[in-house]
Amino acid sequence: MIVLTVASPKGGVGKTSVTANLAAALAARGRRVVAVDLDPQNALRLHMGVPPTEISGTSRSTLAGEPWGRLMFQAPHGVRLLPFGELNDQDMQRFEVYLEEHPEWLAEHLRTLGLAADDIVLIDTPPGHSPYLRQALAVAHRVLIVLLADAASYATIPQISRLVDTHCAQRREFQGSHLLVNQVDTARHLARDVLNAMRAAYGPRILGTIHSDQAVSEALAYDQTVFDYAPHSVAALDFNHCADKLLNLLAPPSLLRSFLGQTSGA
Repeated sequence: MIVLTVASPKGGVGKTSVTANLAAALAARGRRVVAVDLDPQNALRLHMGVPPTEISGTSRSTLAGEPWGRLMFQAPHGVRLLPFGELNDQDMQRFEVYLEEHPEWLAEHLRTLGLAADDIVLIDTPPGHSPYLRQALAVAHRVLIVLLADAASYATIPQISRLVDTHCAQRREFQGSHLLVNQVDTARHLARDVLNAMRAAYGPRILGTIHSDQAVSEALAYDQTVFDYAPHSVAALDFNHCADKLLNLLAPPSLLRSFLGQTSGA
């Protein structure tokens, strides 16, 4: 499997929408994609047609000692989803303690899914540093850092980059991190200035930009991705471009197989 962890240094950047739509774009290119929601907001399911009343997920199954095999939901656009699930405050605290005590939790469960070497796993994480992000970084082959074209996002890039390096750089299978700038409004002078500054400082690391497009939020209102709701929208074109660029960056499956074999045997 190829694991892509989606992270953000702060909230409000549209990270979950990026995860859902990028997963759909990759699936449309014939790749088998599993989206894993590690954000306690449990919002990824809302993009993928899972009923809002559904409370099952990896968190609840973990606390109950149940396997993940029966948790998989099939989204209409071909992506399979493992939702986070709904927990009360007490169970959430128990779960977070469990994650701290079991750093191999996510890696072990992903290995039980029987995924092929070139299957893609996209992991949505909560903003900032958390036990969920640490679990996702521990298995990541690449990290996608979602930002806005604003001064606050720009200022956080060194911090989130250091965090990724701390948890990923020493692993031989890690291939690098990328910046994805979301909700870009090119009509705003400040957005253009910040985007230019990002390109000047981090140009090779920028995977792409997603233009601000009302179709993305409207699609969510209908429990859809932007490809279901407005396949010819500007945002849909942007996500397709990012998916193409990402697939060109991914290592050949044979290389990943060798890395995974070394990791499993370690």
